[in-house]
Amino acid sequence: QEQLVESGGGSVQAGGSLRLSCAASEFTGSEYSVGWFRQAPGKEREGVACILISVHSTNYADSVKGRFTISHDYSNNTIYLQMDNLKPEDHGMYYCAARYGYGRCSFSLEYTYWGQGTQVSVSA
Repeated sequence: QEQLVESGGGSVQAGGSLRLSCAASEFTGSEYSVGWFRQAPGKEREGVACILISVHSTNYADSVKGRFTISHDYSNNTIYLQMDNLKPEDHGMYYCAARYGYGRCSFSLEYTYWGQGTQVSVSA
């Protein structure tokens, strides 16, 4: 059974950094994408960054380009989200999710597997 487990959330001041981790297990092969999504209270969930595991191609939401970096470590099959220069609007619950499939990752596609989430709080 495929599983995703997030960690690394916390509270920081604006301008600070956090690194989220998503440990993936029991996935078959490498033709799947992993995305990071977030949801703030009262707002819809939005995609932040995603990566196609087989070739490490990535995609970012405009709101985080230049500040967030998604990466994958083959040795432990963990997907990281490095978040720098955090802003109060980055506040929310962050989830990693995965879906099998070829081609560049996208936030608009349906993701099958979801982690439990990790909270990120950014104060002004």
